[in-house]
Amino acid sequence: MLKIGLTGGIASGKSLVSTRLRELGAVLIDADALAREVVEPGTPGLARVMAEFGQDIVDAGGRLDRARLGTIVFAEPDRREALNAIVHPLVRERAAAMLATAKPGDVVVQDIPLLVETGQGSAFHLVLVVDAPDAERIRRMTEIRGMTDNDAVSRMAAQASRQERLVAADIVLDNSGSVEDMMGLVDTLWKERLAPFASNLAAGRAAPRTGAPALSPPNPDWPVQAGRLLARIRRASAEVLDADHIGSTAVPGLPAKDVIDLQVTVSSMEAADRIAPALGEAGFPLREASARDTPKPLDPDPAAWQKRFHSSADPGRPVNVHVRVVGSPGWRYALLFRDWLRANPDAARMYAEMKRGLAGTYAGDHRTVGYADAKEPWFTQVAWPLMDAWAASSGWRPPSYSVAQS
Repeated sequence: MLKIGLTGGIASGKSLVSTRLRELGAVLIDADALAREVVEPGTPGLARVMAEFGQDIVDAGGRLDRARLGTIVFAEPDRREALNAIVHPLVRERAAAMLATAKPGDVVVQDIPLLVETGQGSAFHLVLVVDAPDAERIRRMTEIRGMTDNDAVSRMAAQASRQERLVAADIVLDNSGSVEDMMGLVDTLWKERLAPFASNLAAGRAAPRTGAPALSPPNPDWPVQAGRLLARIRRASAEVLDADHIGSTAVPGLPAKDVIDLQVTVSSMEAADRIAPALGEAGFPLREASARDTPKPLDPDPAAWQKRFHSSADPGRPVNVHVRVVGSPGWRYALLFRDWLRANPDAARMYAEMKRGLAGTYAGDHRTVGYADAKEPWFTQVAWPLMDAWAASSGWRPPSYSVAQS
C-alpha cells in the first residue's frame, strides 16, 4: 500500500484536502478524529487526562471540556507535552490497527496535524503538506472559527514553523486560492502521482523513465530531498549499515540529470538480497539482481563490482539506489568520487563540461544507456588517477563499520 502522511498548519485547509482524497478513493485515517475517540467518556485515555489535569477538566456530562483544555495547553508548553504524552501513543496504536486492514493497492492517507513535530515523516512514502500564508490562516481562524487574534497566533506558535513543514514535505499544495483551485491540484496529484505510485508498489515495479539525458541546473533542494529518502531507507531494515547521497546531485553547484542517486551499505551480497523486499516496500523495488557497476576496468574481478540496483516506484521523484557491500571497490569509488568533486571545484567543472558535451551528443536518444556508457572511459582514464592521488595527499578514508559478515 502507498502510505501518505498529510499535514499542515492550523487553518491551512488540510481537512479540505483529506476529504477530497477520500472521495477519490483513499483510505483516510484522521488523527484528530482518533484523538477525540481515545478520550471519550469511559476510556482509559480520558481517565489519564483527568488524573493529569484534574477532575474539572470534564464538563457536567462527563465529556472532556476541550475549550478549557485548549486554553491550558496552548498557554503552557509543558502542559501541552503532558497531554501529548497521553494521547499520541493511543492515537498511534489505533492508527496502526486501521492501517493493518488496508489492502496492497490502497492509498492510505494519515491526516496528522503534528506529523512534523513528532518526527514521523520517515514512516510514509510521501509527506504531503497543505500550505497557506500566515495572514490567510489567521483570517480563517478569526472570521470562520471565531477566535481572537491572540488565540490564533498562539495556536500557530504551538506548531512547527512553516519552514519546518516545507523542509519535511515531498509535496506542497498551495491553498492560498479558491476551493476549486485546490480541488484541481488534488485531482491532478492523484491521477499523475499517487495512483500510479500505489499501482507500482503493488506490482513491485519501478516507475518508468523515458527521455534524453537532459541536464538540469544545480538544485539546492536535491540534498534536502535526498535526506528524506535516506531516512526512509534507514528505517526499512536493521541490516542497512548506512545510506549516503552520492552522484552529481550530491555535489553543490554541479548540473545533473534530475535523478537522485543513493548508496546503501550492507555487510554482504546476502544481506543485500535479504533487504530487497524491505526496500521495495519502502518505495524502491529491485530492478537488477546482478547489476553492472562502473568502472570495472579498475579491477578485473567482476564479482568485486557486484551490486543490487533498485529504483523508485514514485513517478514524481526518480531515484537510483545502489546497494553495495562495505569495503567493495564500487562502494569506495562512489564515496571517493563524490568527496573529490566536493573538495575540488576544478574537477567538478571538468566533469560538468564532459557531461554537457555527452548530453548534447545523445540529446536525441530516448534512453540514457548510451550517455552512461560514454562516460565510463572518463571515470577510469581521467577521474580515477586524479581522485586516487587526492585521496592519498588529503588522507581521505571511507567510513568503517564493525559488522558480522553473513
